[in-house]
Amino acid sequence: MEYISRPHARATYQAYNALRKFRKGQEQIQLNGEALDIATVVAVAKYGCTPHLDLNDDIVRAMNESVDMLSNYLAKGYFVYGVNTGYGGSADTRTNNHAALQLSLMQHTQSAITTSGDKGDPSSILQDIGSHSMPHSWAKASMLVRENQTMRGHSAVRVEVVQTLNDLISNDMVPLVPLRGSISASGDLMPLSFIAGALQGCPDIFIRRKQGQGYELLPADQSLEKAGITPIILGPKEGLGLINGTAPSAAVASLALYETHQLAVLSQYLTILASEVLGGNLEWLHPFIADIRPHIGQKEAAANMRTFVAGSKLVSGIYTTEKDRFKVGLCQDRYATRTSQQWIGPQLEDLMLAHQQVTVELNSTTDNPLVDVSASDVHSGGNFQAASITSAMEKTRLSLQMLGKMVFAQCTEMINPALNNGLPANLAADDPSLSFTMKGIDANMAAYMSELAYIANPVSSHVQSAEQHNQAVNSLALISARYTMAAVDLVSLMSACIIYVGCQGLDLRVMHNTFLESFQPILQAITSEVIGQFLPQQKIDALCHELLKSISTVWEATTSLDAHKRCEKAVSGCISILTAPLCEYQGYNAGAEQCPEITEKQHRGSTSSITTLETWRSRVLVAMNEHYVSHRTQFFEKHTTAEYLGQASKKVYSFVREDLGVPFHRGLVEHPTPGDVVINGRPKKTIGSWVGIIYESLRDGRLYDKLMEALADGLKDGVVNGDGQQNGGVVNGERQQNGEVVNGNGQQNGEM
Repeated sequence: MEYISRPHARATYQAYNALRKFRKGQEQIQLNGEALDIATVVAVAKYGCTPHLDLNDDIVRAMNESVDMLSNYLAKGYFVYGVNTGYGGSADTRTNNHAALQLSLMQHTQSAITTSGDKGDPSSILQDIGSHSMPHSWAKASMLVRENQTMRGHSAVRVEVVQTLNDLISNDMVPLVPLRGSISASGDLMPLSFIAGALQGCPDIFIRRKQGQGYELLPADQSLEKAGITPIILGPKEGLGLINGTAPSAAVASLALYETHQLAVLSQYLTILASEVLGGNLEWLHPFIADIRPHIGQKEAAANMRTFVAGSKLVSGIYTTEKDRFKVGLCQDRYATRTSQQWIGPQLEDLMLAHQQVTVELNSTTDNPLVDVSASDVHSGGNFQAASITSAMEKTRLSLQMLGKMVFAQCTEMINPALNNGLPANLAADDPSLSFTMKGIDANMAAYMSELAYIANPVSSHVQSAEQHNQAVNSLALISARYTMAAVDLVSLMSACIIYVGCQGLDLRVMHNTFLESFQPILQAITSEVIGQFLPQQKIDALCHELLKSISTVWEATTSLDAHKRCEKAVSGCISILTAPLCEYQGYNAGAEQCPEITEKQHRGSTSSITTLETWRSRVLVAMNEHYVSHRTQFFEKHTTAEYLGQASKKVYSFVREDLGVPFHRGLVEHPTPGDVVINGRPKKTIGSWVGIIYESLRDGRLYDKLMEALADGLKDGVVNGDGQQNGGVVNGERQQNGEVVNGNGQQNGEM
C-alpha cells in the first residue's frame, strides 16, 4: 500500500492537537521570539491560555544589548529615524526631545474611530451601525504576536516593557482597538498604537478586562491601577518598537488560517457526505487517477476522502474490484463530487504556502529601524511591509471561495429531485405537495455564495498612495485578513447548511432503501398467494425479482409525488411485467407481439387473468401504502442510518443527531406555532435554528473534534488506501438480500 505524507492534513491535525493540549493545561505556552505558531495564537486569543516569557539569559542579553547599543549610537549624535527625526514623509525634521517625540508618535497614530457604542454606552443611537472596534480575540492575538516579535532583540525595547505587555495578556486586559484605519504599510501603526497607549495608561484608551462572566470597560489608567500594573514611559525607540510592525495582520491571519485549514478538511468530508446521500459511484477515488497526475494536493485530497468513506454501504465503485459494465442511468457522478480531488487539491497546496508565510511572520522582526548588535549599527528598512501576509490571505480567501463553490454545488445537487438520485423533492420526509423542507436553504446557500464570491476578489489591487506619497505602496494585509475572516464565516454558514441537508439526506436515503428492502417479502407473499396457482415457485421468484426492480425504478422517478401517488405509479408500472407470464399460462405465445392485451376496455383475453391482475394490483397497492406509512413512522422513532455510513459520516452524523440534538426533520409537522411547540418530547424549531446549532458547533470547534477523530484514523501510519475493507475487501456499498445484490438505490447488481 502506498504511503502519502498528507502535509495539509498533518499540519491541520497538529495545530488542532496542540490547541487541545494547551486548553487542557497539558502543555505550557513559552514565548522566545522563535517558535510561536498558529495554534498558540488561537489558544491565547480565543481560549484564554496564559503565555509565559522565556526570558533566558540569551534573550535578556540580546534585548538589553539592543537598548544599550541605541543609547551609544545616540550619544554620538547620530540621527536615527523615528528616534530623533520626524516620521514618514516628515522624516526631514530633527529633535533631541526623545520623550516628546514618542508621545507625538502616539498622538498622530491614535487617530482611528471607535464610537460610544463600542465603549458600552447603551443609550447611543449608533448601536445599530455595528461595531467599529476589533473583536476581543483579534486585539489579544495582536498583543501576543507583538511581544513575541519584540523580544527578539532587534527593536531596542526594554524587557520590562514586554513583561508589562504580557501582564496585560495574562490578566485578559485587552484595549479597545479600532477595526479600520490600517493600511499595513509601515506595519499596522494604528491598531498597535492603541495597544501601546494602553500600556502607557492613556485615559482616553479603554481596556476590556474579564470580570466574572462578562467584561468591564475602563479607561486604561484606571484599569492598570485596578490591576496593580505600573504604566510604562516609552524609551527613545520604544514607540516605534511597539507600533511599527505587522503583528495585527499576522495575528488575524493566524486566526483565519486556523479555521480555514479545518474548513478545507471539512470540505473533503462534505464531499463524501454528499456522495453517500447521492448513492455515488466513487471509482473517481481510485488511487490510479491521482497517481498519474501526481499533484501533492490532489493525492492528499483523494487519500483523505478514501479514509473518510471507509466502510460506507451507501456508495459503490470504491471497494469492489469488479465493475458493473452494464450500468443503467447516469454512468458517472457529476463534477461537484467526481472532480473534487482536482478542485480541492490546489487549495491545499496554497494553504500550506500561506501557513508557511504566516508562521515565518509570527517569528520575524518587523519594525524599523532595526538594531544590529553584531555590527553595532542601525539599519533603516521595510520589514513592516506586510505583503507576505497579504499574499497568504489572498490565497486563503480565494481557496475559501473555491471550496464554498464546490459545497454550494453539492448541496444543490442533494436538494434537487432531478439530480439527487431518487430522493424526495427538497428532501421532505412527508408529502412534497405541502412540504418544501430544504428549499429555503437552497436559496440561503446562493446568498452566502454570492457574498463569498464578491469578497474573494483581491484586496491588494486596490492600494492607494498614502502619507505624503511616502507610503506609495502599502500591503493592505490587515484589510485582507479581515475579509478572509468574513469568508471563513460565510463558508462556515454554508458548511452548517450542507451538514444539516446531508444528515437529512442520509436519513432519507436509508429510510427509502430499507423501505424497498423490507417491502420485498410482502411483495413476494402477495404475488405467491395471488399468482402462485398459475405459475411454479421458480417463476414466481424470478417474477418478484423483476417486480421489485420495476417498483424501485418507478419509486425513484416519482420523487415529486405524494407517497400514495408514488405507490400507485410504482404498482401500475408492474402490470406489464405480470401480463406475459399470465398470457403464457393461458396458452398464448409468450412473445409480447403475439400476446393479446388483457384490459377491461377491450374485453379480450382471459377474464380470470384480468381478475387476477386487479386483485394483485389492489392488494399490493394497499400493502405498499400501509407499509410505507408504518416504516416511516418507525424510522422517525428509531433511525438505523448510522449502520450504513462510512467512518467519518458515522461520527459526524451521530454528533449532530445525538450530541447536538438536531433531529431528522419530519416535514410540515415540525414547524412551531403558538401553542404547538413540542413534538415527540423535544422542542419544535425553525429550520434556521437547527442549522444555527450546527454552525455554532463549527465555530466553537466541537464538531471538528469528531472530524479530527476521523482524520486521525488515516494519519496513524500514513497508509492511504483508507478502504476500510470488509468481507474480504469487497464492499461496494451494496447490501446482500436473499442472495441478490441491491445497492443504495434499490437497483440490483450494481445498477444505478
